[in-house]
Amino acid sequence: MAPINENVCVTCGERLGLQLVAKNEIRDNNRCAACLSAEPAFQKAAAYGSYAGGLRDLIHLLKYEHVRPAATVLGRMLSEVIAGLAESFDSSGPVVVPVPLHSRKMRERGFNQSELIARTALKLKPAGLELVLKPEILLRRRATESQTRLSREQRQRNMRGAFAVVRPDEVHNREVLLVDDVLTTGTTASECARLLRRAGATRVWVATVARTLKAEAVWATHDFNEEDDLLVSRAAHA
Repeated sequence: MAPINENVCVTCGERLGLQLVAKNEIRDNNRCAACLSAEPAFQKAAAYGSYAGGLRDLIHLLKYEHVRPAATVLGRMLSEVIAGLAESFDSSGPVVVPVPLHSRKMRERGFNQSELIARTALKLKPAGLELVLKPEILLRRRATESQTRLSREQRQRNMRGAFAVVRPDEVHNREVLLVDDVLTTGTTASECARLLRRAGATRVWVATVARTLKAEAVWATHDFNEEDDLLVSRAAHA
C-alpha cells in the first residue's frame, strides 16, 4: 500500500501516458490529454495510492465487510493527501465536504465511508490545520449506476441531476475540499465540483485515498518533429 510515486497529471492525478507532439508544438509534460482538452471544474485532485492490491482490499473491507477499524488506516492516508495539498489552500482553509451516498445506499451500509474516513483524517490535523467537516452541504438526489463501463458521454448523463448543493451559503466565497474514498473516472468529482463552483465556491480541491490509474505507458515525441495491518486483521477476524 505504497503512495503513488510516478509521473502523474498535476491536475487530475492520472498516470501520464503516450503523447505525440508535432515539431513546433509545446509539450506539457505535467498534464494529461483529458485535462488539456477540457479544464476540470476542480483545481486539483490528489490521491494516496493506486486503487489496486492491498489498498483496494482495505477499502472493500470497510465498504462491503463493514470493518470500521479500516477507516482508521485509510484516514491516516487521507490525512497525508490533505497535508500535501495544504500549502495551496487560502488562509482561511477550505470547507471539507464528503461525497454523499444516496439515502438507500446509506440505509443499506449504515455509514458513508467517505465521511468516516474524512473524520479520522481531520482528527489528525493534517499540516496543523483545524478543518471542519460539513457532510450536510451536498445531497445525492438519485442513485446512479456504476461508471466503470460507461463512455465519457454516458458517465456525464449518468451524473446529471444526481447531486445538489443544499447549503450554498456554507460554500459561498469559500474554498472547498471534496473528499472521497476512490477516484475512478473522475466524473463524480467533476460534477460535484461544478455544482459547488456554481454555488459560489472559489476553488474546489479533491482528496481521495485511492485512484484508478491507466495501464503503464511512456512519454514520447513523434519524429514529425505493519501496525495498521494488525489492527485491520484483528477486526476482520473478530
